Amino acid sequence: MAIDEAKLNAFMGGFVGDLGAVMHAATIVLGDKLGLYKALAAGPARVEDLARRTETDPRYLREWLCAQAASGYVEYDAASETFSLGEEQAFALAVEGGPAFIPGAFQIAMATFKAIPKMTQAFRTGLGLGWHEHDAALFHGTERFFRPSYAANLVSSWIPALEGIEARLEAGASVADVGCGHGASTILLAQAYPASTFVGFDYHEPSIAYAREAAKKAGVGGRVAFEVASAKGYPGHDYDLVAMFDCLHDMGDPVGAAAHVRGSLKTDGAWMIVEPYAGDRLEDNLNPIGRIYYSASTLICTPASRSQEVGLCLGAQAGESRLRKVVSDGGFARFRRAAETPFNLVFEARP
Repeated sequence: MAIDEAKLNAFMGGFVGDLGAVMHAATIVLGDKLGLYKALAAGPARVEDLARRTETDPRYLREWLCAQAASGYVEYDAASETFSLGEEQAFALAVEGGPAFIPGAFQIAMATFKAIPKMTQAFRTGLGLGWHEHDAALFHGTERFFRPSYAANLVSSWIPALEGIEARLEAGASVADVGCGHGASTILLAQAYPASTFVGFDYHEPSIAYAREAAKKAGVGGRVAFEVASAKGYPGHDYDLVAMFDCLHDMGDPVGAAAHVRGSLKTDGAWMIVEPYAGDRLEDNLNPIGRIYYSASTLICTPASRSQEVGLCLGAQAGESRLRKVVSDGGFARFRRAAETPFNLVFEARP
């Protein structure tokens, strides 16, 4: 082998960074579960003080804090031997539901590691792995990771980007949120538009049970219903708006789902499709965002689709052109990109 030493060193440098990130991920999940970030956000602390505050063992806590400091997730002042969170670190690690809250993403990562034995077999057989077959950390992590983005963008920019939909929601509209998971998107919409009624559908019964409780806690239970139903079989007609958040690409038969959406809408209704940000070509997605989504798609999205009928396997980096074809094949006449963020594309489809 003709090894270029400079290229090898550069690759190994990247490997060190990657391995550190992978090892660090578990410590983030642990710190989140123990409330360590939230406790540290209250102010700088020595190890013993933080241990008392969080009722944790000081020796374990010291090692955890050292790992956080080495990763840049916690600040360390050698003179006072205190650890602290900067404003930005606290905002991302301790403000639950804030627009930059990140611990949920690492719950998703932990769930993918737990799926490796099942995915090893799936790679060999070509069989799928359903959403419901994953560790529960995936369901909770997905809601906690995506909810901040929805909270930051859904009402402020995505809904206004749809033609005439904001006014209808304010006046009183009927909305279906398909593939709603834990119901974060449904509840956010219900809180913003009290004159409208909402129903969330998902095939995963434990997620629907969680969503019902979340709606009660949010005080919108009277205007929000959650039902177990598939994207091709959910009930109801004459919806003003049907929404799908980061789930169309997971479906085995997205064309069949599109056709069902079309049949459930009013003639002047709209379908809002929120999907992971992606270009149409592989080379467009060879970047840090694409890296995250392709990895998640390998272990979550593609096997989820493969586990269902048809198994089209769009993947989390489907891109606008493939999504347009799915929507048009489902019977929609109009399709356009309405909005975007670094992580999401938002499309509007009309019958």
